[in-house]
Amino acid sequence: MSLLKQLFLAICLLIVIAFTGSFITGVESSREQALSQLRSHAQDAATALGLSMSPHVDDPAMIELMVSSIFDSGYFQTIRVVNIADESIIVERQSDGLDKEQQVPDWFIRVVNLQPEWGDALLMRGWEQAARVEVLSDPQFLLAKLWDSSRASLMWLLLVGIFSALLGGWLLRTQLRPLDNMVDQAEAISRREFLSAQKVPKTPELRRVVQAMNLMVEKLKALFAEETARSEKLRVEAYQDRLTGLANHRLLDIRLSEQLMDSEHNAAGYLLFLRLADLAGLNQTLGGAKTDELIRNIATVIKQYLTKPHRFEWLGSRSRAGEFTIVAPGLTAEDADQLAVELVNTLENLALARESRMSPLAYIGIGAFNPGDQAKAVLDRADQALAQAQGTPGTTWARLDDSAARVDANAQDWRGWIDDALKQNKLKLYFQPVTECANDGKLLHHKVLARLIDPQGEAIAAGQFLPWIERLGWSARLDIAMLENCIKHLATHPQPLALSLSGQTLRDAESQARVLQILRNHPQKKPLLTLELDERALPPPAQLEQLSQSVRAAGYKLGLQHFGGDFNLISNLTYLGLAYLKVDGSYIRAIDQEADKRAFIEAIYRATNSIDMPLIAEMVETAEELAVLEEMGLAGAMGSLIGAPAPWKG
Repeated sequence: MSLLKQLFLAICLLIVIAFTGSFITGVESSREQALSQLRSHAQDAATALGLSMSPHVDDPAMIELMVSSIFDSGYFQTIRVVNIADESIIVERQSDGLDKEQQVPDWFIRVVNLQPEWGDALLMRGWEQAARVEVLSDPQFLLAKLWDSSRASLMWLLLVGIFSALLGGWLLRTQLRPLDNMVDQAEAISRREFLSAQKVPKTPELRRVVQAMNLMVEKLKALFAEETARSEKLRVEAYQDRLTGLANHRLLDIRLSEQLMDSEHNAAGYLLFLRLADLAGLNQTLGGAKTDELIRNIATVIKQYLTKPHRFEWLGSRSRAGEFTIVAPGLTAEDADQLAVELVNTLENLALARESRMSPLAYIGIGAFNPGDQAKAVLDRADQALAQAQGTPGTTWARLDDSAARVDANAQDWRGWIDDALKQNKLKLYFQPVTECANDGKLLHHKVLARLIDPQGEAIAAGQFLPWIERLGWSARLDIAMLENCIKHLATHPQPLALSLSGQTLRDAESQARVLQILRNHPQKKPLLTLELDERALPPPAQLEQLSQSVRAAGYKLGLQHFGGDFNLISNLTYLGLAYLKVDGSYIRAIDQEADKRAFIEAIYRATNSIDMPLIAEMVETAEELAVLEEMGLAGAMGSLIGAPAPWKG
């Protein structure tokens, strides 16, 4: 039983005891007063009769008339006149009880126990005692009055008691509201949220408790912020170019190697290699400070191209002083050519570029890549294209495809069969296990992946069709179809699943509403399904927090995948109540061999562990990597070592 209920019941009990005592005391006092009145009434009547009948002591008729007159006008049980000489009764009158409308309950009569009271007086014949008048008062009238007054008193006490109980309960709830706020704070901490109570109660005892709770929350928030800042500093030092804020050469190597893995998630694309035409000449013409500013402006231009919704998987980096690289999975040859032209024209329009009077300012080499290629071969291909552009007069960019036959399918063909597959639900679900790092690989959940069935009946991996779906703007359609198929799958195979949502679904209000409606229509599936968001395609913080609240209100959970590229995001995670974080595989590859990667993951682990948020590693490929992750304390892992995506097997 809650403290509020206990205190409320205690107040009610005290009120009952106090009012019961008051009621009993009042009834007892009225009873004593009634007895005194009965005694006085009987004696006064007896005395009055004795005085009035003494002159007529020898006239029985007159005595009877007087007795009847007094008896009929008062409340008496018995009046009788007794001859003293022989104790014979001269006159006697007795009452036969109350009228029906004045009936008093028998239990009340027994409880009050109001007995009749006697009074007597002598009738004198000169100096001789001739007779004795005896009067017995009738208590029934006083019982009726006492019953009415007791009922009125009881009703009043009940009304006052109910009002006092309600008022006391309201005051008690108001005074104890800070305790509810502290419960909310504690529950928020369990959801990785840090909330401080804005209103401090005036009650000294509660004020101290609330202030102590706020102090603890602020301390936890400060520790979390400190770990966040330390981790972000490590990430910047290890993977970010200090001058431009783009990725450095090391992160480029990691992401390119990851992109070239023969995985169903990876798509073919192009590597764009941009180099300033004459960096030494720029330094002499503009000076070091302005050249650095020009490099920063070029980086800003590249970042603008990377912020478009369907390019969140792209990576922009600064390899060396005047060299920039863009890894663009899913980019077609036609789009690569257009991007190169746009980049060159934009760079030529930079103010500092015009000041340098260099024409052209930069050259671009475009090299194709496919999953399974060697990183060195792809870099050499882009470098050869760059050399071709520099060696051809009037040309600022060149593109080289790989030696294998590279076919960029017609966009209309892709549109047709993808649209048909989505309309007819030609989807096939694949499942990849996610297990605990320790405890002999206990299953946490399965990650759900999509296959689309093409016109030939073949299941096409996500890496091939996802770039086209994003380009066509159908990502939300795919998400909704996948969600509906997951719900159907859970009906027959109730095991925990995790399903990714695309950036388009997160940005589109109508798609969000559709997803939330599906979730609300299937409340029985909420313990089994977690929706995952991609760190690289998150909506603005306010919209993200609203989405998180809506999903949690429906009873489902949210997770974050591919985490690590923007560690500043972790400061907002405390308000989202996420179920877990999945660390991007770029920071997991060869973690057993690279100490700085291990230091970075340890920093992330410290920050997330301080708010009790599980950390799961993506793309774990070797037993040595898994051993390091288990040693660090990560909650789970997924990747080819744990299990490759496959159709459901039972």
